[in-house]
Amino acid sequence: MTITDRDLLNLTQTRVDDPGKIERALEKRVRRPNLTKDGRLFLVAADHPARGALSAMGNPSAMGNRLDLLRRLVDALEVEGVDGILASADIIEDLALLGVLDDRVVIGTTNRGGIIGADWELDDRMTAYDAEHIERRGLDGGKMLLRIALDDSGTATTIEACAKLVTGLADRKLMAMIEPLPYERDAERGVRLIRDQAQLLAAIAIASGLGSSSAYSWLKVPAWSQMEEIAAVTTLPLLILGGSAGPDLAVTLGTWEVALAQPTVRGLVVGRALLYPTSGDVHSAVSAAAKLVRP
Repeated sequence: MTITDRDLLNLTQTRVDDPGKIERALEKRVRRPNLTKDGRLFLVAADHPARGALSAMGNPSAMGNRLDLLRRLVDALEVEGVDGILASADIIEDLALLGVLDDRVVIGTTNRGGIIGADWELDDRMTAYDAEHIERRGLDGGKMLLRIALDDSGTATTIEACAKLVTGLADRKLMAMIEPLPYERDAERGVRLIRDQAQLLAAIAIASGLGSSSAYSWLKVPAWSQMEEIAAVTTLPLLILGGSAGPDLAVTLGTWEVALAQPTVRGLVVGRALLYPTSGDVHSAVSAAAKLVRP
């Protein structure tokens, strides 16, 4: 599908002239009868801008050009093996208006209040979708970031908010995608991810037990070394997150391939690493990842 400049600029005009068209587009979206057709999932992530994270592959504002981002997302969604999208409401609504979300898994992001660089960054408040509107808009689930920092009291608020959302989504029989990561405060950089296996295992265990039911919970986890140990923490299905890929995409793909060999690992949720490859070829990068999910 070729998206022209006129198609993209019409999105703004629609928001001015007929904002109700957005809800109608989501209502008529053809949904899958089941979340996954074969036990596997490959989702493209585009929820970074809603938390002020615009950098990709060394460009601090790469994701700041919305028209360019939408083109990349449309290209990615057309690749065979891509199941759907993870994004904030504004991006999901743009894609719905463009008519590219039929038979796609659509996951709405929820806690985007932990703005990059803010002194409250680890207080990841719910500022995007909630369970009620995920259901009302006909989405398939909600994703939450759960950064666990033992040296920051904001973590307690985040855990509580995530637990309530997991329960709300389970009550509606919708996927709760939880991304548990160990973090800490850093005097120089504000906050940072702790690359510690034991703390990651603990974060996964905490996320697995959130809410009044885990029946609809999936976890989004990094592909670190000792992946077998990570995959053994829970029976919940796991999806590998992309993060920021290095300059050699082949190395990153190899890491994902090792992780995908674990029986509880059921797919990928990747954004910048594939939407902004060093080669500039989004279609080829996404295709290579799709072949790993479904060899």
